[in-house]
Amino acid sequence: MVVTLAITFVSLGMWQLRRNDERRLDNAVGDARISEEATSLLTLIEGAGADVVTLEYRRVSVTGVFDPANEVLIRSQVSLGNAGFHVVTPLVLPGGEAVLVNRGWIPLVLDQVPVGDAPPPQGEVTVEGWIHRSQTRGAFGPTDPPDGRLTTLNRVDVDRIAAQVPYQVVPVYLVEIAASGGALPTPVALPAFDDNGPHLAYAIQWFGFAVVGLVGYGFLIRRSLGVEP
Repeated sequence: MVVTLAITFVSLGMWQLRRNDERRLDNAVGDARISEEATSLLTLIEGAGADVVTLEYRRVSVTGVFDPANEVLIRSQVSLGNAGFHVVTPLVLPGGEAVLVNRGWIPLVLDQVPVGDAPPPQGEVTVEGWIHRSQTRGAFGPTDPPDGRLTTLNRVDVDRIAAQVPYQVVPVYLVEIAASGGALPTPVALPAFDDNGPHLAYAIQWFGFAVVGLVGYGFLIRRSLGVEP
């Protein structure tokens, strides 16, 4: 039993080391993507097809006209310790489709859309930002009603928002790198790709459990045989 537990602990430690390597690889890919020069959003989407996972954190630019009448607010967002929303506004492209743009953070008091104190620029504009996949509900996350027009949601669910706007929406959304103008909204910070995750610490813990178990069992055997330490 002790040997079986030790093997299990070592296996769990090795699994955490693999998770740590995967994290480092993902961070390296994300950092490289967001450091690249901006490219055309529509070109990337056309090239990726259904595989939008490959677009995460790619830096892009896109030209269109903001539609604040159909913007939404995303709950539970914090900036400098203050609670608020992220304001997500459709950018209607020349071809008639749209991309959702997270323009940044606004305080809780601005809870009505369109947000008059944080309007997007009027007319045709070019927006630069990075791509995010549509957000999905976690195992214990709050839910949004599946039907009806919503002005405030728990996440940037592209399909859910697309269901309430009068145009086709591309399957990813964009986080704007710079605010569209004025003091608000506050731009979302660039993602930080930190390798200091918990996986290495967890691996050391599992290996430690294996060592403690084997060493402790060795002492028990010595005592049962009457061998003095």
